[in-house]
Amino acid sequence: MPANPPRARRQLPPATPAPNHRAAHHDDPHPRLYTPAEAAVLLRVSESWLRRRAGRRQVPCTFLGKHLRFSAADLAAIIAAAAEPATGRRPNRRRQRPPAITDLPRTEGHASMTDASQPHRTE
Repeated sequence: MPANPPRARRQLPPATPAPNHRAAHHDDPHPRLYTPAEAAVLLRVSESWLRRRAGRRQVPCTFLGKHLRFSAADLAAIIAAAAEPATGRRPNRRRQRPPAITDLPRTEGHASMTDASQPHRTE
C-alpha cells in the first residue's frame, strides 16, 4: 500500500494588532471596528442605549450583515453630535390649562335647557 503524501498544514491568519484607541486613518488597511459593548465602554454609556439608538439609525454605525459595529469615525461623530454648549437653566415646562367653559361666549339666540328665566314655550 502506498504511503499517503504529507498534508499541507493550514496556516493561521496573521495575529491582529493590539487595539489602539487612536482615530483610524483613511489609509489604514485594517480599520478597527468596535463591538457595541466596546463602544459603550469608550463612550461611557450603557450598551442598551447605544444599541437602541443604532437600531433607530439615530447614531452613526456600521452593520456587517446583522452584526452591529462602530468605527472610530462613528464614535467621533456620536461625541460631536452630543456636544452642546451650556445654556443655563432649562425652561419651565408647565402645561397651560385649557380655557374654562365659563369663559366661552354665550349665544343669545338659543335658550338653555337649564335656564329657568325663560318660560317654556309650546307651539
